[in-house]
Amino acid sequence: MNVVQTLKDLYPDWLEAASDALAQGDTTRQSLRPQLERFYELLLQSVETEDPTWLDSILYLWVWSQTVTDLNSEDITIIGALQALLDTMLDVARARLTEAEALQLMEALRPYWFHMMEYAANQEMRARLDHTVAELERIQRELERLDKSKSDFISVAAHELKTPLTLIEGYAAMLRDALEPIDPQLKSQIAPMLEGIFRGSERIREIVDDLTDVSLIDNNMLKLAYQPVWLGQIFRALADELAPVLEERHLTLKIHRFPGSERMIFGDLERLRQVFRNLLTNAIKYTPDGGKITIDGRLLPGFIEVRVSDTGIGIAPEDQQRIFDKFGRVGDPRTHSSGKTRFKGGGPGLGLPIAKGIVEAHGGSIWVESPGYDEEKCPGSTFHVLLPLREEQPDAEKGSLFAKLAAYIKKGEQP
Repeated sequence: MNVVQTLKDLYPDWLEAASDALAQGDTTRQSLRPQLERFYELLLQSVETEDPTWLDSILYLWVWSQTVTDLNSEDITIIGALQALLDTMLDVARARLTEAEALQLMEALRPYWFHMMEYAANQEMRARLDHTVAELERIQRELERLDKSKSDFISVAAHELKTPLTLIEGYAAMLRDALEPIDPQLKSQIAPMLEGIFRGSERIREIVDDLTDVSLIDNNMLKLAYQPVWLGQIFRALADELAPVLEERHLTLKIHRFPGSERMIFGDLERLRQVFRNLLTNAIKYTPDGGKITIDGRLLPGFIEVRVSDTGIGIAPEDQQRIFDKFGRVGDPRTHSSGKTRFKGGGPGLGLPIAKGIVEAHGGSIWVESPGYDEEKCPGSTFHVLLPLREEQPDAEKGSLFAKLAAYIKKGEQP
């Protein structure tokens, strides 16, 4: 069989059949026809020279001319189009040739179709990969833009709320002072109202302070005032501070002394207190009345690990990263009760992100482990805080101020 001559004889019928197979309308048919003519011309060239790479140019053009819609679709592929052209060739060959001749022709064309499929598949994979990467980069830019907008809003909101809040607190204090000389009965009626104003403004102040901290963390502006710190002292101070809440909720807080808990390290005392206050408050909030909260840890090479565990409702695996995002709250907000330390109490969802920012500013890390979320079985959660075992003041100028305390560090003592 003269394969080249046979292909030339089949060309008119193949062109019509291929146009019908691939075209979706008269306009598409007219625009597609020159491409099919060029494809067949290159196929003949490949067979004549026994070099299938002649087809690479048009296959490359077809692959890289696909639209975004084509690349997003799994149904529209160049491989699919080539398969349709191959099926058309087989149908035309069977219609015009004997079965034996048709099989002989297809066998002769097999290496060329195999090369086309392989080349087109590689190019299409590259095109789709490039498109996917570009799409991911676009999404990443959009997420960064949205995150920046959120950070800008937080910064502006925190700043703008401070002034009216200060006015509310100031005028409330003036009203309280003005109550002294008035009738005791009237004072007894107004005093609870003022107390409500003070409590509300204090809660708003806490939220504004949290917003400010989040803004500082987002903009890498959180400054740490390093000084000697004993974690055990922080835990005991927080236990005293939270004792009324623990008693009200019938919760037990157990603090274990562990290697490193009484060891002096350098850190920001107030910020570390804030970290563990937030973790304990979170444990209180999600542990049912009568539950237990435990603080323990261990000394690792170069680090101190602190674990804050509870017998609470736990955290679902899919939420264990999200809770460290700004405003990342677990569960339906409509089911949360009000109050910072009530069971499942509401809040803006900033405590854990702030804790994460402070720990990372110290050069540490924080994560959570939990079997899952279950309000009946209460599997509990364990928050891990890894802090560098920093035994020297990072600021060289301030280091001399703590020279005496450095001696205590080496002796393993507390002043």
